[in-house]
Amino acid sequence: MMYDIIGDVHGCYAECIELLDKLGYVEEDSLYLHPEGRLFILVGDITDRGPNSVAMIDFVVKHVRAKKALYVPGNHCNKLYRFLLGRDVQITHGLETTVAELSKLPRDTKKQVQQDFIKLYESAPWYLTLDDGQLIVAHAGIRKDYIGEQHKGVKFFCLYGDVTGEKDETGFPIRKDWAQEYDGDSWIIYGHTPVRQPRMINKTVNIDTGCVFGGHLTGLRYPEFTFEKVPSSLPSIDEKFRLD
Repeated sequence: MMYDIIGDVHGCYAECIELLDKLGYVEEDSLYLHPEGRLFILVGDITDRGPNSVAMIDFVVKHVRAKKALYVPGNHCNKLYRFLLGRDVQITHGLETTVAELSKLPRDTKKQVQQDFIKLYESAPWYLTLDDGQLIVAHAGIRKDYIGEQHKGVKFFCLYGDVTGEKDETGFPIRKDWAQEYDGDSWIIYGHTPVRQPRMINKTVNIDTGCVFGGHLTGLRYPEFTFEKVPSSLPSIDEKFRLD
């Protein structure tokens, strides 16, 4: 099977469609299909901060339901899920944009979108194991010893990465650069931490190139390991890019 793995979209629906076009997908009956049978994979954080989170929810739900795409959740997906369940979460760090979009929908439409997202989230794996274990896709990555496991520590790592529990002077959670220590045999494709260019270290590739922060939306072709990217329509926010 051949895959096209797409970095954090964050509501940048137009860029997602443009990237799929560049990757060779063709719209047929409202689904984006590849003539060679490839599947696209979303690495999570499909909502928040960008202009069209509801459109992204509808798009991902429709394709996953039709088995024409794969998806793993990210930390923003987790927060939106908890909000939709009525949990006490702070409507900050981008969630406010998705909540504002939802609030403008007709009641029945809003209810359907909420139900669809809850079902999407609850049915999604924390990470995907593909190509006989040679390929792992997880939002924030995964430790080698967590591959094949499903406990709470795995869930937390896949959603948030290797965080210390501390914050820097700007209030941003301090994340360890786990990829520097990775020595597994599987390729791990992930996002979560914005980088200017795809970052390949020790059989790991970070493909979150900060579309919502004015960077690019990047797709990685597997097993070719070639990249396609489209520029963001949003202004650049330099301080959001944390790694070289």
